[in-house]
Amino acid sequence: MRGDGDGWSISPGGVRHWGLFGAAGLLLRAPLGTGGSAVLLQHRALWSHQGGTWALPGGARDSDETAVHAAVREADEEAGIKAADIRVRAQRVTATAPSGWTYTTVIADAGKPLPVFPNMESVELAWVPENEVDQRPLHAGFADAWPGLRATSARMDPQECSAAEAAELVATLPRTVDLGAEFIWLHAEPGGPGERAVLLNPPYPPEDPEPSGAPDPVGGGGDPGPGAAPADSRVLGIPRSAVLGPED
Repeated sequence: MRGDGDGWSISPGGVRHWGLFGAAGLLLRAPLGTGGSAVLLQHRALWSHQGGTWALPGGARDSDETAVHAAVREADEEAGIKAADIRVRAQRVTATAPSGWTYTTVIADAGKPLPVFPNMESVELAWVPENEVDQRPLHAGFADAWPGLRATSARMDPQECSAAEAAELVATLPRTVDLGAEFIWLHAEPGGPGERAVLLNPPYPPEDPEPSGAPDPVGGGGDPGPGAAPADSRVLGIPRSAVLGPED
């Protein structure tokens, strides 16, 4: 059924953007067998705006919709992606216009590359490895937003965590992690891409480290415990709450 958001928002100067109440799209990731990630892209129908380019499933928001609801609905309509099969992780306003129009990109994960069913708005749909997205001719708006949306891969070894956290990690990885300034694709494949990551639990490095030259409180060589790492290792520290949620 046609919603009340379909139509052009016109800025001073006559520049038009689709969506009377703004627009939203879904950036959906899924794991690859190597530990990497793939992104669902839509090859836009030739009759559409910037037809023939690649972008995200998306479209106009209705007046009664949140950006998340609109993006998930559009992904269902344009790609057959069902809300029950994905997990929303974050959202970003990735374009604005003087008219007040905004485009919101909703970031979500699927447990595997899902089957897709294109409608008339697509030439095709494809799961594209994340590092190959910018090798395709992208819609100009998506091309501008992509550097801030793409995820950097990192790998985590659940055995370095406590038993309880290891079990939680196995259940939640791989997944997109929102660190505010960037996104991480966190996985547990030993030979997979990316830097080694640890949970900041306890904080690593310590929030209040001992002064230089201070004696080692465990006498040197002690087990630093879950979440720590050898001093000569390059690691990416990720807050526990960003992966496993806030502690009770």
